[in-house]
Amino acid sequence: MSSSPLSIKPPGGTYLSGRRTRIYSLLGLSAVLIVVIALATSIGSVHIPLLTTFRILVAKLPLLDISQTWQSAIGTIILEIRLPRVILAGLVGAALATAGATYQGLFRNPLADPYLIGVAQGASLGAVTGFLLPVTWNIAGFGLIPLLAFAGALLSTATVYLLARVGKTLPVTTLILSGVALSALLGSIVSYLIISSGDKMHGIIFWLMGSFSLSQWSEIKIVLPYVAVGTAVIIIFARLLNVMQLDEEQAQQLGVNVERQKIILLVAATLITAASVSFVGTIGFVGIIIPHAVRLIWGADHRFLLPLAVLTGAIFMILTDLVARTVLAPTEIPIGVITAICGAPFFLYLLRRRKKAIF
Repeated sequence: MSSSPLSIKPPGGTYLSGRRTRIYSLLGLSAVLIVVIALATSIGSVHIPLLTTFRILVAKLPLLDISQTWQSAIGTIILEIRLPRVILAGLVGAALATAGATYQGLFRNPLADPYLIGVAQGASLGAVTGFLLPVTWNIAGFGLIPLLAFAGALLSTATVYLLARVGKTLPVTTLILSGVALSALLGSIVSYLIISSGDKMHGIIFWLMGSFSLSQWSEIKIVLPYVAVGTAVIIIFARLLNVMQLDEEQAQQLGVNVERQKIILLVAATLITAASVSFVGTIGFVGIIIPHAVRLIWGADHRFLLPLAVLTGAIFMILTDLVARTVLAPTEIPIGVITAICGAPFFLYLLRRRKKAIF
């Protein structure tokens, strides 16, 4: 009996191998995420006991009536200052990890990341332009800088797509090369603008290295729909991502419209990445570290890899932001510095493993 494209054995493991373990892992990581959110919310310049933080957070849940035993100022710190930052960090971590897993599966390359086709440089150029323009405005909750960063990320990706498309096909190699070339061009423009930015240089560099310091609920309301919808679309296509780990001709023989799936997955991954970086800057290496770590631990089946990457990425980013804002308090370290310290050695490790596999 021939294999269905939706039930084909995923590369790197058997179809049902470790299924129960992965389900338990999903439940365990969900519990860990809740604890990490409470922990990160309780730690800061004003120490708030973890139990008090739990009570404040649980009091906001519907159908629960918990008497207030804490000062109003403590509740404001938790709910209006720390919690938005923690939630946004979790959203961004989940988005970058999901996008990274999608690109790695789509390109069949563990070194691919969410910024491979010019998203980061496009967002950077848009943001730097926003810093330098002598005007300010707010459109649908987007300030000038995040609005231009979001637009720049989408425009750069659209440009790469148009450059790489050959007839009705989208060759992966051409797509990557177009992304690298456009990223180099945009990066040089960004470098020139930074040199010419004068007293705005510090703010630009801090944005480019990533920060959650100005997080607000209004930003979460904008980012959440993009991340939720984009992630849901990608997870729906998880089984087809498994099929696409085969040669493209084999995938087509199994009934998969490869070109259509490429476009859908690229659009979804690009949207969640663009929405994330538009407010917090271009945070590197998360899209490489998390998906590959999940793949090494739980296997390459995208039906589990993607939700596990969502949870792991959220936990990683919340903890990373916690380190960034506390290790040298009151000075805050740009979060891109922390992720680079974690990610660069891991990236070198991947390169070494890949070199051994080739040679």
